Amino acid sequence: MTVVQVYVGEKHWKQVENPVKIKEIVIPAKTKEVILEGISVNSGYSSKLLPPPEKETLPKQVGNKTECGLLGFVRGLGGSYDEIRSDYPEEGFVHVYTFNSVRKNMSTVIRRPDGIIRMYTKGASEIVLKKCKSILNRNGEVIPFSTVDYDRIVQTVIEPMACDGLRTICVAYRDYQADALPDWDDEANVVDQLTCICICGIEDPVRPEVPDAISKCRSAGITVRMVTGDNVNTARSIALKCGIISPNDSFLVLEGKEFNRRIRSRPDGEVEQNLFDKVWPQLRVLARSSPQDKYVLVRGIIASKLNPTREVVAVTGDGTNDGPALKKADVGFAMGIQGTDVAKEASDIILVDDNFNSIVKAVMWGRNVYDSIAKFLQFQLTVNVVAVFCAFIGACIVKESPLRAVQMLWVNLIMDTLASLALATEVPTEELLTRKPYGRTRPLISRTMMKNIIGHAVYQLAVMLFILFLGPTVFDMDDGRPVDNVFKPSEHFTMIFNVFVLMTLFNEINCRKIHGEKNVFRGIFTNPIFYGIWIVTFVVQILLVQYGSFAFSCVPLTLEQWMWCFLFGAAVLLWNQLVNLIPATHHMPKWGAGEVYEPTLPVDSGPEGQARQASSLTKGQILWLRGITRLQTQIAVVDAFYQPPISNVPILNMVPKSSRRNTMDNPGTELE
Repeated sequence: MTVVQVYVGEKHWKQVENPVKIKEIVIPAKTKEVILEGISVNSGYSSKLLPPPEKETLPKQVGNKTECGLLGFVRGLGGSYDEIRSDYPEEGFVHVYTFNSVRKNMSTVIRRPDGIIRMYTKGASEIVLKKCKSILNRNGEVIPFSTVDYDRIVQTVIEPMACDGLRTICVAYRDYQADALPDWDDEANVVDQLTCICICGIEDPVRPEVPDAISKCRSAGITVRMVTGDNVNTARSIALKCGIISPNDSFLVLEGKEFNRRIRSRPDGEVEQNLFDKVWPQLRVLARSSPQDKYVLVRGIIASKLNPTREVVAVTGDGTNDGPALKKADVGFAMGIQGTDVAKEASDIILVDDNFNSIVKAVMWGRNVYDSIAKFLQFQLTVNVVAVFCAFIGACIVKESPLRAVQMLWVNLIMDTLASLALATEVPTEELLTRKPYGRTRPLISRTMMKNIIGHAVYQLAVMLFILFLGPTVFDMDDGRPVDNVFKPSEHFTMIFNVFVLMTLFNEINCRKIHGEKNVFRGIFTNPIFYGIWIVTFVVQILLVQYGSFAFSCVPLTLEQWMWCFLFGAAVLLWNQLVNLIPATHHMPKWGAGEVYEPTLPVDSGPEGQARQASSLTKGQILWLRGITRLQTQIAVVDAFYQPPISNVPILNMVPKSSRRNTMDNPGTELE
C-alpha cells in the first residue's frame, strides 16, 4: 500500500507517491513534526519497511500494510520512524487503545519531553474527523473545526479520494496536562475533542490476476461478495476494478448500518430471515461493516431456503474477529501471511500466498476430485454389473461361470487398483470452471452416469452372451462348456475372457468423460499415467492369453480371433457415441442419497428351509454370490459417501480445524 494523496494544511495534494511531487508539499515545521511523530508512534512497532528485494525498487512491507503505507509517507517527508520510535519505546506508553473494527480507529498516549501528555489517533477518516473540534491550518495553527467544515471536507476531499479507490485515514491528536489527566478507561470521552492533522489517501492496488480470477468464478457459477470496513465509495471503486460489480448492473452496495436496518423490523430486534432473503441475492458489496455483520451475512445465506438445495458459502478472512464467520462457513479460507493464529485455527484451508487466485485453483481441484470419484464409480459399477450378470447366467445355464476365479482376480486388479490410478490422476483444466457447481443434494451417480452404466452394461452383456452361446458356431471353434462338470481351458472361454477385458479397457477411455462429452480422447496425452497404465494393461493381457496356459485357464488365440476380440472391444467407443444420443430424462434412476444398504451375503436355502453349506455350491454360484456382495458393498459406499455432513464442516478439509492455529480494516471476501 502507498499514500498517493494527502490533505494537510488546508490543501489537497495528489500523486505524493512520486518522490518529486512529495517534495513540493509545503507545510509548517510544527505540522510536519506532528505528522511524523503521530504516524511513527501510533502504529504497530512490528510494522516496518525493509530494503527492497533483488530486482525490485519498492521497499518490502512487513506487518500491517496500511501502516506500512503511512510509514512510507513518513520516509517521503524525510523523516525516520526508527529514530522516533527509539525516543518513545512501547514500554513508556501512558495508554494504548488498540484498533477495534467496531470504532475503526486506534490511539496511543505518550509523554513528550516538554511534559505534555499527547494522544495520537488514526482511523477511518469520516469517523475520526467527526470527533475533531479543531484542525491545523496552513500556518500550523490550531483553528476551530465546525460541522460545516466537516461536511465540506467530506464532499471535497474524502469522497473524491474514496471514488478513486483509496482508503482514507485521518490522523489526529489531543493534548492533556500532566496534572489533569482523564480516566483512561472512559474511552468515549478520552478519544474526543481531537485536532485533525491530515487525511491520507492510501492506494491498495488490485493485483493483476484478481479480475481474471473473479471472472472465472462467475463463469463457474460462484458469486463473489466483498465485505470490508472501507468507505462505501472506496469499496464500490475497488469492486468495479475487480469486476465484482459493473457500472450498469443493479446490484446492491450497502453500508453496515443500512444492511442491518433492512434485515430487522426494529433497530434492536433480531435478524428476520424473510427480510434477509430480500437483501442478500442482490448484495455484492458490504462496506463499513463489522465482523458481526460478516457473521450475520454468512449465517443468513446458509440458512436461506430461496434455493431448495441451499447455498454453499465460503469465506475469506485474516483477522481475529473473522473467526466466527470462518467457522460458520461451509469452507473457511484464512490468509497464511497476514492471517492471525485465531483465523487459521477457525478456517478449513490456509492460503499460503494470500492470493485470491489460489481460491479459484482450490475450486478447480475440488471439482476435479469429485469428477475423479464419479469416473471411477461409473467404470467400476459397469464392470461389476456385467461380471455379476455374466456369472449368474453362466451358473444358471451352463453350470459354470464363463470367467474363472483367477481371471476375475486379474479383472479386479484392473478394476480396482489400475483404474483408480488411471482415472484419479487427471490434471484439472480450465474447462472445470465453465459449468455450474454441484448442489448439496446432487446424487453422486447422476442420471447421465446411470445411463452410461446401463447402456454399456447392455452392450457388454450382449457381446459376452453372443460369444458364450453362438461363438463356437460363428467363429468355428470347439464348444468350451464343461462336460460332466469337468472344465478344460478352451479357445471359446479364453475368447470370452479376452473380449471382456478389452471391452473394459476401452470403456475406461469412455469413463474419462462423464458429462456427455463426445470426444473422449480430448486431453488424453496430458495424463501420461493414464495412457501408461492402459498400454501396460493391454500388453499384460496379451501375455496372459498367449502364455498364461493353465495358470489363467487360457489357451493361445489365433490372429483372426484376436482381431475379433479387438473389434468387439473398440466397438465400445462407437457404442458410447450412441449412448450419448439418448437423453437423460427424469425417469432415469440415480444413486447417491437415501438408505444405506448393509452388505449381506444372500443365503441359499435348501429344500427344508435350512441354509445350504457353501461347500455344496458350484463355483459359478459362489462367484455369483461374491459378485452380488461386491455390488451391494459398492452401493453402500456410494450412499455413505453422499450422506450429508452432520455439521457445516466440509468432508474434505485440507487443514483439520482441531489442529489449526487477522490487521487493520482489511477487506474480506465471501463466496457462495
